[in-house]
Amino acid sequence: MARLHAASFTLPAPWSEAEIAATCASPFNFVLIRETGFLLGKVVAGEAELLTIAVDPEARRQGTGRALVEAFLAEARARGADSAFLEVAETNAAARSVYASAGFAQTGRRKGYYRGAAQSVDAILMARSL
Repeated sequence: MARLHAASFTLPAPWSEAEIAATCASPFNFVLIRETGFLLGKVVAGEAELLTIAVDPEARRQGTGRALVEAFLAEARARGADSAFLEVAETNAAARSVYASAGFAQTGRRKGYYRGAAQSVDAILMARSL
């Protein structure tokens, strides 16, 4: 998963194998895996968070991301969540489009949240009810 995450992200920085393993170890968290992608989610106290999603760059625009988001919403409901939220880089138009088509709406902004060597990018906060 760490290799796929690294192939998918530069900003925000990709997660390491140790970070992914630690996230998967939490009893509140879950992983959804497809052949060309994965999603890490969390449900605590009725609220679901989409932690990260990665789709193989060679397999994008084929429905994997959308299928993972829909599976996330179903799993969140099954775990008792009544709302879901996420954050996404303002510059990630493809992901923002997938989230919007799944019913997420912008609820806020974190200025300069993602920082790289040469740039900083705002995080767009998105949420929806389940």
